[in-house]
Amino acid sequence: MQSEEKDKVVSFYDQFAEKQQKTGINSRHLSILDKVKLAGLKPDHKILEVGCGIGTVSHLLATQVPKGQVLAVDISPESIEKAKLLWKDQKNLSFEVSDMSDFDKKDLKFDFFVFPDVLEHIPVDQHFRLFQNIQKHAHQDSVIFIHIPAPRYLQWMIENEPAKLQVIDQPLDSGDLIKNITANNFFLEKMETYDLFFEEKDYQYFVFRAAKPLRTSTPKNKWAVLKERIRIRLKYGLTK
Repeated sequence: MQSEEKDKVVSFYDQFAEKQQKTGINSRHLSILDKVKLAGLKPDHKILEVGCGIGTVSHLLATQVPKGQVLAVDISPESIEKAKLLWKDQKNLSFEVSDMSDFDKKDLKFDFFVFPDVLEHIPVDQHFRLFQNIQKHAHQDSVIFIHIPAPRYLQWMIENEPAKLQVIDQPLDSGDLIKNITANNFFLEKMETYDLFFEEKDYQYFVFRAAKPLRTSTPKNKWAVLKERIRIRLKYGLTK
């Protein structure tokens, strides 16, 4: 990101921090927490959250890893200062100013990388380098969790309600996103487009896992397979 463009983005989010504080915890934050938990978050995991704002999701994540740690970063110094004050009593939660371009914790590895509606605000041409940096801080069981506005819905917002958008708000092509991440040694485990605030399915989330070769092939329990087969047949009235 060029210096002038970065200054513009930082200025926007420094001012945006006040609005975030008034919003508090909403359904989007809770949905992100729920889906990260379902992706396999454990009490002793170390989490890196990218684009934390004033730390609302950071706080929720930290409550779920009492034996772990959450490091949350954001490009906005004002947001980070507010986050440090808001959540100062959570000892397993820390905040730093970073746009991830120079993020380097040397040998520190994280179990989860959480992107809570931030990638749509980072220019697409920076995504590959971003995930290169993520890969340097991953291990063989690391997970990347990404939550973004559904591209079709965001395009509708751009055309109909642009005043509600942020300084950079771009619909992300799922294919390009997957390509940038899989090129950095992760594989896509799950992707879902779902409705949160609107019937038209306004959000997407992705779960990526570190790409390691399979060492075995484990058959499912035969009764579990049979039970699922019976469920589907009954559901669709397949009697033969």
